[in-house]
Amino acid sequence: MRRRDPFVRGHAGVIHSEGSVSRAFGAAAEYDRHARVQRLAARELARRIAALPLPRTLKVLEIGCGTGFLTQALRDEGLTGDWLATDIAPAMIERARERLGDAVQYTVLDGERGMPPARDYDLVCASLATQWFAHEAQALSRWRAWLAPRGHVMVATLGPGTFAEWRAAHAAEGLSPGTPAFTSPAELSALGLAEPLSTDIYRERHADAAGFLHALRGIGANTAAPGHRPLGAGALRRVMRRFEATGALATYEVMTCHLTRAR
Repeated sequence: MRRRDPFVRGHAGVIHSEGSVSRAFGAAAEYDRHARVQRLAARELARRIAALPLPRTLKVLEIGCGTGFLTQALRDEGLTGDWLATDIAPAMIERARERLGDAVQYTVLDGERGMPPARDYDLVCASLATQWFAHEAQALSRWRAWLAPRGHVMVATLGPGTFAEWRAAHAAEGLSPGTPAFTSPAELSALGLAEPLSTDIYRERHADAAGFLHALRGIGANTAAPGHRPLGAGALRRVMRRFEATGALATYEVMTCHLTRAR
């Protein structure tokens, strides 16, 4: 089978356009089957959120809810309240509704550029969603204005070490990958975090490079960084062989970012 570069340009060649991201994730019909790391990261973020000094009944806004991993994990931790789950892709919201039912409210929202229907949230949270923003740090800083006094922004996002093996396979062939340049720890730390940035490493082994590429498509994470020129079939085959030679291992560097509003 002929392979094509999995990282393809979105609308107008920009990864972060609202249309391209919505299409990428809305088309991820196999999301739950491939989103193993996403499920683990949501559970860890929920554990950290549950340890915060939160009101008994919360007003919560989730950005990029996907199929509902984080909200489900938070409810499993015993958190309850007025809950609004949002996503840029209507198809994802429908899958979240299937998982969570009508105890949660839902709406389509561009978490980077849009505005929620209300303010004064005790918690604004997102798990492995904001790394697709064009200006992630600016968006997280903007979310502070949506908090109630002593409210919290808690976000799990991908760091620059993500897909290091795939990047290395390209570098060994003198090629550039289409994977995005994720926000650096220094840029997130400059926001004035409530606690030091924490990092968790998840590694997922695939049967081969084709399995890795299929998993990327399955979670909708195959839209290219701006300016990326897709590889030709021959170049991609060479990269795939390099990737397989090191064990077809994919690293996810998950950083947890905690912001607060003092008053």
